[in-house]
Amino acid sequence: MAEHASRRCCLGWDFSTQQVKVVAVDADLNVFYEESVRFDRDLPEFGRRSQAPPGPASSGRLRLLPAQSAFSGSPRRTRGGVHIHKDGLTVTSPVLMWVQALDIVLEKMKASGFDFSQVLAVSGAGQQHGSVFWKAGASQVLTSLSPDLPLGQQLQACFSITDCPVWMDSSTTAQCRRLEAAAGGAQALSRLTGSRAYERFTGNQIAKIYQQNPEAYSNTERISLVSSFAASLFLGSYSPVDYSDGSGMNLLQIHDKVWSQVCLGACAPRLEEKLGPPVPSCAAVGAISSYYVWRYGFHPGCQVVAFTGDNPASLAGMRLEEGDIAVSLGTSDTLFVWLREPVPALEGHVFCNPVDPQHFLALLCFKNGSLTREKVRDESASCSWGEFSRALRSTQMGNGGNLGFYFDVMEITPEATGRHRFNAEGHEVSAFPRDVEVRALVEGQFMAKRLHAEGLGYRVVPKTKILATGGASHNRDILQVLADVFGAPVYVMDTANSACVGSAYRAFHGLVAGTNMPFSEVVKLAPNPRLAATPAPGAAQVYEALLPKYAKLEQRILSQVQGPPE
Repeated sequence: MAEHASRRCCLGWDFSTQQVKVVAVDADLNVFYEESVRFDRDLPEFGRRSQAPPGPASSGRLRLLPAQSAFSGSPRRTRGGVHIHKDGLTVTSPVLMWVQALDIVLEKMKASGFDFSQVLAVSGAGQQHGSVFWKAGASQVLTSLSPDLPLGQQLQACFSITDCPVWMDSSTTAQCRRLEAAAGGAQALSRLTGSRAYERFTGNQIAKIYQQNPEAYSNTERISLVSSFAASLFLGSYSPVDYSDGSGMNLLQIHDKVWSQVCLGACAPRLEEKLGPPVPSCAAVGAISSYYVWRYGFHPGCQVVAFTGDNPASLAGMRLEEGDIAVSLGTSDTLFVWLREPVPALEGHVFCNPVDPQHFLALLCFKNGSLTREKVRDESASCSWGEFSRALRSTQMGNGGNLGFYFDVMEITPEATGRHRFNAEGHEVSAFPRDVEVRALVEGQFMAKRLHAEGLGYRVVPKTKILATGGASHNRDILQVLADVFGAPVYVMDTANSACVGSAYRAFHGLVAGTNMPFSEVVKLAPNPRLAATPAPGAAQVYEALLPKYAKLEQRILSQVQGPPE
């Protein structure tokens, strides 16, 4: 790729659960370079003996990588980029693994002939809810990095917690309940921070570390999210947390964009000084560290634009605008909604919008996605997607009033399990005809998404468009049902690297954000999505009538699962 590597460009990084990846995007918004390092494949030494870094102190002897963790009983091997602990609830990742992965990617880029001097700005994304704990004195190391040595060698002693909690961790239920009580209840906390207390959210993880490892907490001078940690590596000093990723912590007041004193106090002492003040997601936080100028040839004026979470970065990569929806149809189905006036609730999340600080991003996750669709395909469509599509085409919108709920695993939204089928009269039945079953599944999945999105403040407006991604977005008949249920056109585009590409777009935006140029203007040259489906005539009337019925049946299922209210 060396012959293509001398274009003026921005770099978009993604520090995800399983890899570190980078793309280069030129001024015409074309991706012309990409590189990655997969943790399990390229850094297998994390979790087992490895060769010491070269240098006179190593003498070729084997050493054990540091194994101190936020929690006791830390396992020795990463799988999928994480350590899953014996309790099955605690999940962490080695922070030095992320640092060394960055070293490897940069060295690969250098070896390929990539022209770093043409990079105008860098930005990036990090897996949301992960956190990094910088040891007292680490800031001095960051500001005095030697260009003769890799980052991993220089930062080994910079972390008070070397195995850090990530989004898969679910071990902080006690801390969640304490935080909700301090805020006046789950709904009050949601109104304040955009979400009720969730085990993976950073405030609750910090509270657990403070309670279980107070010495390490006391020896921490700065707490970063994975995103702001990665930005700090490029900045050569501590980068602030941005509003969008910060709103996934249960600590940030999403309307005022300041840390909540009530929430900080419920989690740990002196927390505000360890977090630093948050900044807008489009903020340029400084010039790149001289380390990268001397070691790799970056231009000294290259800017670092605040890094954000992977979900907000994906919104930028998909170029959503006000009123738009993105639906990822994968193993789990995820819904992103751009909102002006959100209604935080006990389900889903509301984050600050990464490209417009006056607006918001709502996120809903549904566990029963593609695996459930595949099961129904196998049971009712002869294991054939062609038969599955034929069933959708041969049945009418609204399915004759037959409605289905398919929760093969415990669902997140709503919290329910099992399969529940109801006929047009609202009576529960044990089975549907095969074609009716297929449509009931797909219509039910999309009605649930619309219903719960509306619970967070979503409303269809004339310019609303839906961007569909993930495996099921290749099935036009599924997309037709999506368009019909939501009453909006559905588009598709290649979003395989949406977090990386969105980060590069955000880097360009950060260069001009001070001029108040909107993000949509910055990315107007980017490839346009392709129209895949438009609502059929009469669809709006069919589903406007069915949605209230669906909502009542969902409440009936929940009351059976949870029992009557106290």
